[in-house]
Amino acid sequence: METTQMTIGGRKAAVIDTLPVENPADAEVFATAPAATAEQVEAAVAAARAAHRRWAALGIDARRAHLRKCGAALSTATDEVAALLTREQGKPLAKARAEVELSATWFSDTAGQDLAVEDLGDADADIRLHHKPFGVVAAITPWNYPIILAVCKLAPALLAGNTVVLKPSPETPLSSLLMTEVLCEVLPPGVLNVVAGAGPVGRVLVEHAGVDKVSFTGSAQTGLAIAAAAARRLQRPTLELGGNDAAVVLSDAPIAQIAERLFWAAFENSGQYCTAVKRIYAHRTVYSDLIEALRSHAEQVVVGDGMDPATQLGPLVSARQRDRVAALVEDAVAGGGRIVTGGSRLDRPGHFYAPTIVAGAAADSRLVQEEQFGPALPILPYDDVEVAVAQANSTSFGLGGSVWGTPERATEVAAELDCGTAWINTHGELRHGVPFGGYRYSGAGVEYGALGLLEYTRPRVTHVRRS
Repeated sequence: METTQMTIGGRKAAVIDTLPVENPADAEVFATAPAATAEQVEAAVAAARAAHRRWAALGIDARRAHLRKCGAALSTATDEVAALLTREQGKPLAKARAEVELSATWFSDTAGQDLAVEDLGDADADIRLHHKPFGVVAAITPWNYPIILAVCKLAPALLAGNTVVLKPSPETPLSSLLMTEVLCEVLPPGVLNVVAGAGPVGRVLVEHAGVDKVSFTGSAQTGLAIAAAAARRLQRPTLELGGNDAAVVLSDAPIAQIAERLFWAAFENSGQYCTAVKRIYAHRTVYSDLIEALRSHAEQVVVGDGMDPATQLGPLVSARQRDRVAALVEDAVAGGGRIVTGGSRLDRPGHFYAPTIVAGAAADSRLVQEEQFGPALPILPYDDVEVAVAQANSTSFGLGGSVWGTPERATEVAAELDCGTAWINTHGELRHGVPFGGYRYSGAGVEYGALGLLEYTRPRVTHVRRS
């Protein structure tokens, strides 16, 4: 059993303590990862701070060139990183490869962005608005898409002139450690550093006086703690905290045409992604047809080890996550819900749960009200679309939502959804150039696009009075 190493200041850090890494497809520990000490977190922040001035002074064109080198280096390492990702996270290998490939492209796409100086002057003064880096950014990432969600932070932070300390999830540290090793081969020492470990490592990093900005993707509970820590220092974190996305299916929706798209919008990555459809409100006239169509897809999909080329859905990342999904389904059934298909753990090693459709769950059931983050989907009927929209909006989250039907009517209804992104006849599509963020407990700030790049800058005005 091998132990990977952290990269701090361009060098491999000593492995002082370790944590086990499990393959969720068989529930066996197959590797260990380093667990950073407080002193190693201190060293990582110090290395990032020491490298910052030189990195910022390079200028944006030089940083663009480095980002393109990062993309090329990661592309070359696709097979190795993807294999580790599948073994520690469980997703099908083809999906892991696609994630790494997208991440490599994300570097090159970000390199094409600009931070132009804006002219705000007039006849009396020469006034310029500059976008300056914060300094040291702490990037804390989750386990569901650990590579792309890291790169979505690293690329804009580095382009803006910041240096970074990356802290991956303890569930999936290996692929991020390997990616960092690859990227550090083409970056100056200290520009990118990585520390691994559980919650205490993250707390030390977030509260470190040498960290100027925190970018976090993960649970609302942890995000609130980070926001509180940032508030004590008047910092502005970027927080993407998940959601409870609703899909509203109208009476004129062509069920046969949209069922497969809806299924994958809910079950991609075994439901383990923030913008997955977490609940469906279907008009009573199409309710039964939609349930039957989704049941058919759920029963045909291949669930298995991500290393098997036939696998379409892998296991959940941990026994805790699988058991939580099971508890939510059991609660829905106890409250009057009916399991259409699935509803049980699969009788095999690993953290597998059958793709599950639940009809008739109570509106106040945990499965409807909470973010299940797993392969269990409640479908609720409605008669009045205004009531359906009100129920879709009755959540503490506000990340995304969608409406399905004829484009004109669906667009009209989608305008009433109270969320950061409203999709029509699709769901969960995210693009590099389009800002992404949510309302309420779904987070603060945005990622992606020009607005996402500005999250890693602070404005500075130069004002010269004309004589």
